[in-house]
This record gives sequence, structure tokens and C-alpha cells, in this order.
Amino acid sequence: MAGRASEDFVALDPTAVALLLDIDGTLIDIGPSPFEVHVPDDLRRSLKRLFARTNGALALVSGRPIRDIDTLFSPLKLPAIGGHGAEMRLREEITARATPLPQEMRQQLRLAVPPDAGVVTEDKGYSVALHYRKSPSQESNLHDAITQVCANFPREAVEVLRGKAMFEVKRPGISKGQAVSELMTYPPFADRQPIFIGDDVTDESVFAALPRLAGKGYSVGRPFRDVAAVFATPREVREALDNLAAKGRE
Repeated sequence: MAGRASEDFVALDPTAVALLLDIDGTLIDIGPSPFEVHVPDDLRRSLKRLFARTNGALALVSGRPIRDIDTLFSPLKLPAIGGHGAEMRLREEITARATPLPQEMRQQLRLAVPPDAGVVTEDKGYSVALHYRKSPSQESNLHDAITQVCANFPREAVEVLRGKAMFEVKRPGISKGQAVSELMTYPPFADRQPIFIGDDVTDESVFAALPRLAGKGYSVGRPFRDVAAVFATPREVREALDNLAAKGRE
């Protein structure tokens, strides 16, 4: 099925589609922490070519804040959805789609586990992500600590999003799928077929939205409901992007 994903993806017409790409676990390999990852130069080149070939209808869709996405992919500065839908950028300006969590709540979440527990925290303002990739044995303790912190702020509307070796405390009603649906109403994305590639349960809201948008989804590493095909690894995704970018060139 992985070979089928590459073949099917490279057959797309870049002039008719909007490419929507998750980052971690999709375009790049999962690292020991969000700050220990590598973006290959050939990926930057492929994305730059595809941004031109799609007339700008290419966006990165991530749980990372857009400022971190820009740092990772510098000097590229692409349209993006950040923070699982909490931020969006079409061109230059970043638009917030969620209100920040209280500073005291964020501080308690950052201190929810001892500093030597191997948990890496990301304070995004509108959410706090806690990654236990380096210490999987902390999953249960971390979940209990997060539950207690949330109980300390009963008037704050929040939800806990689970991902790959990660919990993220965020505002409810914000998702990648909701943000993608909004993005597809703006040019140059409007009137194109959305093509999304993702790898995690945090991407399920996009896969669920695609049928309403007449779109097509691909997953990485494992199948999800209604995806067209499954790429084996992020490396295979990068190769497919490179082949699509090169298609039709002399």
C-alpha cells in the first residue's frame, strides 16, 4: 500500500490541488524532542518548487507554533496552520484563532512534573504541550498531574489532546480540521482539491473534514479512516514530494 501511495500522489496535478502537509512524523522524522529534529535541504527545495507549481496553494499544518515552523524551514516562509488550528497565516500576518491560557495555569503545567523526569514542555501561550518521548514511563504520572492542574482552574474551558508521546492542554473547539476547512475558503486554496498528509491522531480531524471538501487524505506509518493510501515513512513522503515537484520539468 505504501508504493501505491507514492504512485497515486505523484499522479496529482499541482495546478488543481492544494497541498496540506503535517510536519512531525510526516515530512520529517520524529525526534527525541520537538527541538531535536532535522529538516533536509532537499525537502526545502521540493516545497519551494511545489509552492510555485501550485501557485501558492501549499500550507504546513502542524501542532507547532508558526514561529517555530518558520525557524525549522528557514528561509522558507509558507502559508501555515499552527498550534493544531490555533493560528493561521495565509501570507505575512499570523492570525490567532484561540485565546491564551492564563499565565498561572501555564506555569503550573510547566512545573507539573519534576525537572529530572525527562518531560519536555512547550508553552505556546494558547496551549501547553508536554512531551514524554524521552521518558515513556512518565505517561501515567504526567496525565494525573495535568488532570490536577486543570482541576485547579475550574472556570477555564480546556481539553487535553493526546498525540504521539504527548499531551497538550488547549482550548476546546479548535482543531486542524476546522482550520483547514476555513483555509480552503481563501484564495489560492479555494476551488482546489485539498490533499492532506498526516500521521497522528491529532490529524484525524482533517481526515474527517476532507469528504466535505471533496479532498483526499494520505497517512504515514498506519492507516486512518477514509485515507486513500498509506506512506511507509516520512522519507517516502519526501521522495514523493520531490517527484511531484519534478514532474513535467525538462
